[in-house]
Amino acid sequence: MAKNDGARSPGAGADPGEPRWAGEQLGLPETGPGSMAPWSQRIIALFIDWGLALLISLTWFDGNELVTLGVFAATEILFIGLLGVTVGKRLMRIQVVRGNSIPGPLWSTVRTLLLMLILPAIIMGSDGRGAHDRAAGTVQLRM
Repeated sequence: MAKNDGARSPGAGADPGEPRWAGEQLGLPETGPGSMAPWSQRIIALFIDWGLALLISLTWFDGNELVTLGVFAATEILFIGLLGVTVGKRLMRIQVVRGNSIPGPLWSTVRTLLLMLILPAIIMGSDGRGAHDRAAGTVQLRM
């Protein structure tokens, strides 16, 4: 009888159409730089970015909710559109790309507007991306 060491051979016990790791369908490596950023790091980066927007809102606008939302949206659109990272994403070593480059202002805006609706961000596809990233053609990679 063969010894089972817990390692899974390719395709063993898995649906042949189901990816083995997030990003496999996109041709991304399983781990290391260039692989799909884990969900936990993406959430932490989001909280950091929201916290910074709230801090700005509290400091200059008495914590107005609409200002907080506007600051968050503006920083997401500008930083991701121009640099591919926000402060939170940089701290968590995540980069947003579209193809092999930064998303640009248009796709960053699409992505951010859908992110602000919340639901598209939590609807994950089989490729490991939220609906907001799929709609914008973006992916969040480890740096």
